[in-house]
Amino acid sequence: MEQQAADVLLATQTALSQASALAVQYSFSVLGAVILLVLGWALAGFTSRWAYEGLSRVHGIDETLARFFTNVLRYALLILVFITVLGQFGVQTASIIATLGAAGLAIGLALQGTLQNIAAGIMLLILRPFRVGEYIETSSVAGTVREIGLFATELKTGDGLYRLAPNSTLWNTPITNFSREPTRRNELKISVAYEDDIDLAMERLMNLAKADSRVLTSPAPCVFIDSLGDGTISVALRYWAKTGDWWLVSRDMVKRVKLAFDDNPDAAPDASDAAPAKTSNGKATAEKPTPTRQ
Repeated sequence: MEQQAADVLLATQTALSQASALAVQYSFSVLGAVILLVLGWALAGFTSRWAYEGLSRVHGIDETLARFFTNVLRYALLILVFITVLGQFGVQTASIIATLGAAGLAIGLALQGTLQNIAAGIMLLILRPFRVGEYIETSSVAGTVREIGLFATELKTGDGLYRLAPNSTLWNTPITNFSREPTRRNELKISVAYEDDIDLAMERLMNLAKADSRVLTSPAPCVFIDSLGDGTISVALRYWAKTGDWWLVSRDMVKRVKLAFDDNPDAAPDASDAAPAKTSNGKATAEKPTPTRQ
């Protein structure tokens, strides 16, 4: 009996000593983990704020893009701190990193289309083919840009409708920006009969352009014979105007040409051709919505 009691007492003492040793060992590990978490959290916050301030001062970096990069940096640092804390308790961090890599690959494959939109949004924010308030047109969408996000771009169409375009569709197609350049050219054509006075018709067109203060003097407007038809001669008036005035000038010029030749029937244009002004690419301006800022 005495021997058994001694063995029990010895086993108890041994267990207590091991427990105390483990408590001391893990107490230091827990304390170190808490310190790492606090310092890591503070470091991640400080680094993200510092990165945001630095990116905000870089010309051409959008605020949305700056916040995205700083958030990615912050969460990457927090994940690194979490893995370091697990290493304090003897956890094999290599397996955790491999698991995170596999999970990231699976998520990337599942969200392939979404990631394409994010990548396209980042490129749009960096290269800036358009900005908020500018009127753009692609093969599938046209409108005034209201907001550029990481996933999609919000636009307002010429007839006042809301349109949301995925960034990947905007990035993978040519974009025409009607508001980026300060000036824009317009071309108006009329048809004149062979028996009419061609010089008089050209003079009237030039006088109309010079009489409008919104028509720029540099580059100067010009009038020329564009082509010869079977029964008429095509005469073109080409002029430049500020982008903000272009739409109204083009509409007013069509009206003034019509009135000018109504008052003077000699060298009058063919009624069937004295209409839509044309842009430099040959498309009728009537097909384009007003590219004004919203």
